[in-house]
Amino acid sequence: GNTRVEEACEMYTRAANMFKIAKNWSAAGNAFCQAAKLHMQLQSKHDSATSFVDAGNAYKKADPQEAINCLNAAIDIYTDMGRFTIAAKHHITIAEIYEAELVDIEKAIAHYEQAADYYKGEESNRQCLLKVAAYAAQLEQYQKAIEIYEQVGTNTMDNPLLKYSAKEYFFKAALCHFIVDELNAKLALEKYEEMFPAFTDSRECKLLKKLLEAHEEQNSEAYTEAV
Repeated sequence: GNTRVEEACEMYTRAANMFKIAKNWSAAGNAFCQAAKLHMQLQSKHDSATSFVDAGNAYKKADPQEAINCLNAAIDIYTDMGRFTIAAKHHITIAEIYEAELVDIEKAIAHYEQAADYYKGEESNRQCLLKVAAYAAQLEQYQKAIEIYEQVGTNTMDNPLLKYSAKEYFFKAALCHFIVDELNAKLALEKYEEMFPAFTDSRECKLLKKLLEAHEEQNSEAYTEAV
């Protein structure tokens, strides 16, 4: 009956917490997983998701892939319940595991993108997009990086609290253009100055102009001096 299942859930959770105290992270993760499955059997979605997250946090210290599996299980439940902001938070945790533990940047990008999609209209959306842009540039996906930096720059330039950082995003977009094509970088720079006049007097814009000029003249000394 349900009463026995509820008691089993409670015992698994107690065992998991004791394993945590003993720093036996795999056993703790496994016990939390068992509790999560029983909660689901009892149709208690929220408790099941919470237990899967606890399992993921325990496994993070011992088995990164198993941690991802548990967090994905929690995400499935949260998205099914329409709790997209909580799901986004756990997508970020998975992305960070792919960054730091498994070193799979493309999978980290995918999870940051999903989190950004769920965080639409929130400050966290910007942070996730900037992570995607930085990694896209690192993987030489320059067009993708340019589009994101331009999008974030345009969204922040009219915000009194964030406009100071817009110059940084336009700077990074122009650098990505520069890597691909010098003429495109010049045109992009003109466009950014027109869109955001404050960019013209920034150190970032002045540096870009010096770099473009030195590159055009093939003057490596002037380029190095500017940098």
